[in-house]
Amino acid sequence: MEELFSQLISGLKGVWKYRWYAVIVVWLVSIAGWTKVSTMPDDYQSSARVFVDTQSILKPLLSGMTSLPNVQQQVSIMSRTLLSRPNIERVMRMIDLDINVKTAREHEAQLDDLMSKIQIVGTSSYDIYTITYNNKNPKLARDVVQSLLTIFVEGSFKGKKSDSQKAIQFIADQIKNYEEKLTDAENLVKEFKIKNRVLLPRQGIDYDTQLAASTDSLNNAKLELVEAEQARNAINSQIAGDEPTLNIESGPAAIQNPEIDGRISVLNKNLDALRMQYTELHPDIIAAKRLIEQLVERKVEEKKLHGVNTDPGKNYSPMLQQLKVALTETDAKVASIKARVQEYTLRNARLLEQSNAVPEVESQMAQLNRDYMINKASYDKLVGSRESAKLSGELSSTTEMMTFKIIDPPTLPLTPVGPNRRIFFSAVLSAALLFGVATALLISQVRPTFLSPAELRESTGLPVLGTVSMNWTDAENAKRKRGQYTFAIAIVCLFLVYGGMLATTFSKT
Repeated sequence: MEELFSQLISGLKGVWKYRWYAVIVVWLVSIAGWTKVSTMPDDYQSSARVFVDTQSILKPLLSGMTSLPNVQQQVSIMSRTLLSRPNIERVMRMIDLDINVKTAREHEAQLDDLMSKIQIVGTSSYDIYTITYNNKNPKLARDVVQSLLTIFVEGSFKGKKSDSQKAIQFIADQIKNYEEKLTDAENLVKEFKIKNRVLLPRQGIDYDTQLAASTDSLNNAKLELVEAEQARNAINSQIAGDEPTLNIESGPAAIQNPEIDGRISVLNKNLDALRMQYTELHPDIIAAKRLIEQLVERKVEEKKLHGVNTDPGKNYSPMLQQLKVALTETDAKVASIKARVQEYTLRNARLLEQSNAVPEVESQMAQLNRDYMINKASYDKLVGSRESAKLSGELSSTTEMMTFKIIDPPTLPLTPVGPNRRIFFSAVLSAALLFGVATALLISQVRPTFLSPAELRESTGLPVLGTVSMNWTDAENAKRKRGQYTFAIAIVCLFLVYGGMLATTFSKT
């Protein structure tokens, strides 16, 4: 520690010995630095603050009707791209900054200088944007900020209308294509229906329903035919019972027995119904036939037991005439029902023949309808999208969705904001003092002298036997005092000049 302290004392003594060199260097550096700082051009700053109000009343009113534009995102992107090369070149043209530019290199240098000095700062919570630009020309600074503000406001809406029109035109082209597809699909469906109208459903009734209805109609007609035949047989039986037998043995059908005839009629109806479902070998059909035969034999036997009716006036009975009229009507009804049964049989047979082709036709029809419905759904969606795009385009290009409020317009700056000469003057003085001390210390090291016996002993390693003191004369003492006074005056004058420099800065502000 003592060695370090001694070296420090030695260094200070060396600086003091060559103090005049230090004073000269301090003055030279200070004068050069202060002159440079004094000749630096003033820097003027112009700024503008703008508030973007994106809380439009149209948003809640049109929510759900169309796709609302993200105006906050638009403004954010515009603020980030405001310093793009095309925008800066536009600023240069707006303020005629490129008139004096002769070469491409000068143009690039001017462009880079503008981009480096323009600052845009925005707040995410309040949507307030500040545009700042510094230049030695106050009017130019204001014009640049005003141009940037104009580009910022106009750029948020520029191109939105054309973009919307392009989108609408694209959707319109797609709608036209789908209209052609729908027309082609409708023609295919129409031609297919004309070609396969027999096999296609009619009035919402499919083929299976038609076949079931045809079968039911055929069965009902057959049942009506059986009933009509049974009614005719009953009338014949009544007529046979009224006609004279002329002592000839009558057949079983001519024998009148209302009780047994009624049972036989019921059995015949049941037998007809069973024949529509089963074959002749079915046990129920065989049992029904056997029971009918037994009833017929019983009727014949009862006829034999009661004898033959030989009333000669039976053929002239009014009841007989009515029965014959009823028989004629019944015959006509039976013929009509037979014709109906024949027609229903043909229809049913035709439907059965076409049953294999119906599934394929229905599948093709379903495919055609599915393609048509898909195109129809896409067409309807595109039409809705076109209307939504029109409304969205109008919203994007209107100023009602966002409002620009200029809080602080750009003004002509009267007071420079830079350079900060106070700091620069102080920095020059500090640097000058540092250079002066360093110069004196460097000279002391280049031209070393021993200022004490201890330094001599440490450097040579030899013992110091003694020292010789210097006696200063009065003239030398006076000279030394004048030198000290001059040194002090030089230092005081240096700080006085420094204070004067600082005073000039206060007068400008």
